[in-house]
Amino acid sequence: MQPIKTLSPERLSGVRYILHDIDDTITNGGKLLPESYAALWKLSRAGFQVIPVTGRPAGWCDLILREWPAAAVVGENGAFVDYWEGEERKRFFHPSVPRERLDEKLREIEAACLREVPGCRVSKDQPYRVCDLAIDFNEDVHLGMEAALKIKAVCERFGAVAKVSSIHVNTWFGDYSKVEMAELFLREILHEDHLEEKVVFFGDSPNDEPMFKRFPLSVGVANLAPFAGQIAHLPAYITEKEGGLGFAEAADILISLAGRAGR
Repeated sequence: MQPIKTLSPERLSGVRYILHDIDDTITNGGKLLPESYAALWKLSRAGFQVIPVTGRPAGWCDLILREWPAAAVVGENGAFVDYWEGEERKRFFHPSVPRERLDEKLREIEAACLREVPGCRVSKDQPYRVCDLAIDFNEDVHLGMEAALKIKAVCERFGAVAKVSSIHVNTWFGDYSKVEMAELFLREILHEDHLEEKVVFFGDSPNDEPMFKRFPLSVGVANLAPFAGQIAHLPAYITEKEGGLGFAEAADILISLAGRAGR
């Protein structure tokens, strides 16, 4: 990983889209600081299309699309994307999202996790989800990675997909992911190609590795560094500051370089 300040204007010349994780990527200590929120606006006003890619729920995504400078939001780890078509808000579900017995299956997993991993709890944002279950191990409770891996194993025993973020274990049924939905949206809805030249992605944890792998112009915020040994495909660049402050640091560099690249 190279310092973000070593990024050249030439590498940025074709970039149109800024994709980013939310928790611990544009937040610090669970808060969206003024510096990082301002960075989103600055990127948008500089002509970039800003697209959060998150495990957070549908209810949050609706608010984000309406009140943030976001062109779209990939939510619930790729189950759907909310986006603007003119002034109309639309939601596109991944074709593999199941329609039958989903709630029943997720309730079975929930009961098993709560029974088998003492201290974990259902995420407080669960009421606003439509496709997945989020088990909290490090947001409102603090159990550590060992508990997270136990939760993941329980979910997978039921045949579900399970991914560990910095705060939750998210689990679902369906053959989708953040990177699959991001690419599907860009190609099929926005009719983009040559995505490796047009996308910068920001992330903070090992579960962002598929995005780092797919998009060569990826940036890790500084709090990614302790996880570097767990990631085969590291981002190309890393910030000096952590979380949203690192995102703001990188945004200023991107905007400056974009001007020099003649975007």
